[in-house]
Amino acid sequence: MIIIGVDTGGTFTDFVFKEGDCWAVFKVLSTPSNPAIAVMEGLSHVAGEKNKQIIHGSTVATNAILERKGAKTALITNKGFEDIIEIGRQNRSRLYDLAFRKDPHIVQSDLRFGIKGRILQTGEEHEPLNAAEAREVIQGLKDLKAESVAVCFLFSYANPSHERQIAALLESTGIPVSLSHEILAEFREFERTSTTVINAYVSPRMRNYIGDLMGQSDKGDRLSIMQSNGGSISAETAMKESARTILSGPAGGAVGAFEIGKMAGYSKLIGFDMGGTSTDVSLMDGGLSLTTEYRISGYPIKVPMIDIHTVGAGGGSIARLDEGGALKVGPESAGADPGPICYGKGDRITVTDANLFLGRLMPEHFLCGGIKLDKERLKGFFDVMAKEAGVSTLELAEGVLSVANTAMEKAIRVISVERGHDPREFTLFTFGGAGGMHGAFLARLMNIPKVFVPQNPGLLSAIGMLMADVIKDYSLTVMRNQVNAKENEEEFTGRFADLEKKGIQDLLAEGISRENLIFERYLDMRYEGQSYEIMVPFDAEYIENFHSLHEKTYGYRNQDKIVEIVNIRLRARGIPEKPQFKKAKEIDERPPEEAFLGEREVIFDQKATRTRIIDRHRLLSGNKIDGPAIVVEYSSTTVIPPFANALVDGYGNIIMEIVD
Repeated sequence: MIIIGVDTGGTFTDFVFKEGDCWAVFKVLSTPSNPAIAVMEGLSHVAGEKNKQIIHGSTVATNAILERKGAKTALITNKGFEDIIEIGRQNRSRLYDLAFRKDPHIVQSDLRFGIKGRILQTGEEHEPLNAAEAREVIQGLKDLKAESVAVCFLFSYANPSHERQIAALLESTGIPVSLSHEILAEFREFERTSTTVINAYVSPRMRNYIGDLMGQSDKGDRLSIMQSNGGSISAETAMKESARTILSGPAGGAVGAFEIGKMAGYSKLIGFDMGGTSTDVSLMDGGLSLTTEYRISGYPIKVPMIDIHTVGAGGGSIARLDEGGALKVGPESAGADPGPICYGKGDRITVTDANLFLGRLMPEHFLCGGIKLDKERLKGFFDVMAKEAGVSTLELAEGVLSVANTAMEKAIRVISVERGHDPREFTLFTFGGAGGMHGAFLARLMNIPKVFVPQNPGLLSAIGMLMADVIKDYSLTVMRNQVNAKENEEEFTGRFADLEKKGIQDLLAEGISRENLIFERYLDMRYEGQSYEIMVPFDAEYIENFHSLHEKTYGYRNQDKIVEIVNIRLRARGIPEKPQFKKAKEIDERPPEEAFLGEREVIFDQKATRTRIIDRHRLLSGNKIDGPAIVVEYSSTTVIPPFANALVDGYGNIIMEIVD
């Protein structure tokens, strides 16, 4: 059986596949109108009719929200709470914009239904569900041709009986239903409702997409989908819990960075994934950082996700002059179609065009010549825009890269400095098709001492999917405080045991054997009176660990304040067989002669500099490279500027050191 990792991006769809001890990689242009076309084209190319085990990172759920092309979704909730998704937390995203207007919600007002019935915080039924109203609402859903339903009643995490009654009534209609106690068994009805609505909104589209892939696949094929939390789940689970796949692709990259970095001896990493459309930044300090406070298009999604910050700056990001003549780059992207100017169809300057104009991309080595880059086509476009901006063409090209780098620098600050981390203590792990061209420049901006460029950086997200565990996350609101610590610990232990039983059942269904299961216990904790929590491992020192983590994150601790335990969390992890990488012995410091492909004039700081071109595939462990140099390979290009040098480690990774 061939094991294949598939990552669908905005510009390229990447394939990494393993059969026995043999590895290979492949890229095709994405097909945004129907992502399945590119996926099936690639699978056919790399595996033909052989049986396949596929782990897939998909953008389908993300795009459904961003493009507002999800299912026609209805909401059923308690009477009087129909508009909670509109009211939210009453936060203004643009505080001083007096003319600000919210975009219409994805659940239209006529598709929000309230039914009498009430469960109390304790889980006790205060008022039975009104069966007559429920049947009337179900008929209304059919009349309005709702395509999906989100059900969210108050305190259903404590007693889900009312939600289950609605699900039973909906069963005969065939309308897909998302129940909040199954998606997010936690308090805060707005976030729980929003997460459930998002799941209902994207699940039908995800179900159609996965069904399309499975329908075109062979019977012996197995398909798993990457989750936002860094683990994979079966295609069947992903069709029901699609909200867990919102950051599917970027999560694969973060997992790949963490696993490969750990293998090479690096535990403190800042992941920098620069693709064609956007850049995703993550931080790893001995492990992957998780968050439950993610938003997409303004909608909160409270399921656990890898803490990833995304900016609209990628290789395809379009440069333009605003009304005042200032240079802007992104977030609009040329994508795969029409693509950058140098691809032959685009007509607006992109980051990729600027890199090619400065000589930092080698047309004959781009995807091994699979896509022809037309450098001559750039000149006219750069002449026109440079004249409009009142600068030289070289100043314009370097300006485009500088503006893009500044946007990405801000993203790194968000994920590090704003989270209480000093980036100078980390190594910048660059990947994605464009990451290696910008990594050294960003490291110098941030005073980060080293840059880590893995093998096949343009396909690392797909590699990460092959290295991902099978993960299921469970949570439950408990609302306790430290005053009764002994009783709490006994209660938590019992509740964790119940969640572990469910975890065992679910992971066995995913095909994981019992001896390969690991369970991790966490508590969401806060000081009394706070409205946010910190996730802390549940062990004997959990209260002291909370104080320490709070101080690291927010700069202070308060030992006199009562500590509250809000939620318990269980992470059930199934460890599948993972690819192994062999470490080579260090050879000579000088790269072999066949690795040198010649020299070119490359622009650095508006000066043409003779720069060596090096074939990465011919580099050996222990080789050292002084900048300036351009290292070319199938999936990416790495720029080693004059202020850096590099070493090839035993796993073939390039470790750059900033020397200026």
